[in-house]
Amino acid sequence: MSVSWLNTGDNAWQLTAATVVGLQSVPGLVVLYAGIVKKKWAVNSAFMAFYAFAAVLIAWLLWAYNMGFGKEWFPFIGMPHPIASMADELTQALIPASNTTAAFPMATMVYFQFVFAAITLIIMAGAFLGRMSFKAWMLFVPLWLTFSYTVGAFSLWGGGFLSTLGVIDYSGGYVIHLSAGVAGFVGAAVIGPRLARDRENFQPNNVLLMLVGAGILWLGWNGFNGGDPYAASRDAGVAVLNTNVATAMSVLTWTIMDILYFRKPSVIGAVQGMITGLVAITPAAGVVDGYGALAIGLASGIIPWISMNILGKTAAFRKVDDTLGVFHTHAVAGILGGIMTGLLATKAGCAAYGLSNPGGAIDGNWHQVWLQLVGAAFIIVLNVIVTYVLLKLISLLVPLRMSEEELLVGDDAVHGEEAYAFYGEGERHPVLGD
Repeated sequence: MSVSWLNTGDNAWQLTAATVVGLQSVPGLVVLYAGIVKKKWAVNSAFMAFYAFAAVLIAWLLWAYNMGFGKEWFPFIGMPHPIASMADELTQALIPASNTTAAFPMATMVYFQFVFAAITLIIMAGAFLGRMSFKAWMLFVPLWLTFSYTVGAFSLWGGGFLSTLGVIDYSGGYVIHLSAGVAGFVGAAVIGPRLARDRENFQPNNVLLMLVGAGILWLGWNGFNGGDPYAASRDAGVAVLNTNVATAMSVLTWTIMDILYFRKPSVIGAVQGMITGLVAITPAAGVVDGYGALAIGLASGIIPWISMNILGKTAAFRKVDDTLGVFHTHAVAGILGGIMTGLLATKAGCAAYGLSNPGGAIDGNWHQVWLQLVGAAFIIVLNVIVTYVLLKLISLLVPLRMSEEELLVGDDAVHGEEAYAFYGEGERHPVLGD
């Protein structure tokens, strides 16, 4: 039975956007992680991402969606409740931040928001690779989703207090990337470092596989940012174009920085620049113009590069073993993008997105920069406290780290599987007469 409020074009775009964001996680980050780590950690790293995608969806359906986007319980969290009945799923979707409705069903909204929640945990996993116990990860994923992610989502997107204040986070620079980067850094500190020899020699086992994952991540971001107007609208087009412009600029800038400092262009460095460009444009994608996207891409190719390659080599940063540098690529780039949103958001972009904000500093509204700083501070404090407390509680139930044998052997000891193995190789086959 057809309903008057359903726009099939908007619904098709929203489901497509959600699907390509899902592809960023599986297979995108699954194969990127599998390729960028040492061979002995390829299966474990990929499986951490694969598990998180499944675990988040079940928790999302049964209680977490309504904590992030449902009826207010407190100014920073919604009431936990399932959203699984046919009545729930067929009804018209509500956009809580603006208290308006979308032209597609709630089932589409729930799935669209799920893929964002899932990739946040998967991004964070990059800080823990090579030593976190898989059992601890299994517990951590639904707990962190419940007590951290939903709070950030409700506060900024679900009609919570940061949304009411006027903080702009177009598509997750704070809710997803700053959260994942800060939580990843705190978690890496609590869990402890990899084996010294792993940390000193952690060359990628398959750079081409890593590039496949990176490509899926880049193009999947079209759904990441293009889906957030909740319609196949002109602002969706702006967001997609700006996302790619900023990312391309960041890749070029990071590569030039590598050449100037290391005398060699690095493909791993280019992938890091790609990620920082994607992250930095995310809070701004549909509210800045093309020149703003270029500026954000330039900044995201310089500031996180300095953070990772200069500050990251200092003794203070070296104490924490953030395996893939998630703090630099996501936390630093996320807060950079948030602040630049306050500087470069345009009146026209905000209006097209449906915001009442009168633009950013570029249009005379310097107060927006202050609001962006307030939003970042809340997300940072939230994730420092929640991540630390959850890991300490989990450590009372299961070890946070793998055993010494597992750390030495890797995938075969943890999962009984290897990434590149010819099964039966080296076995002694019985001969006649034995």
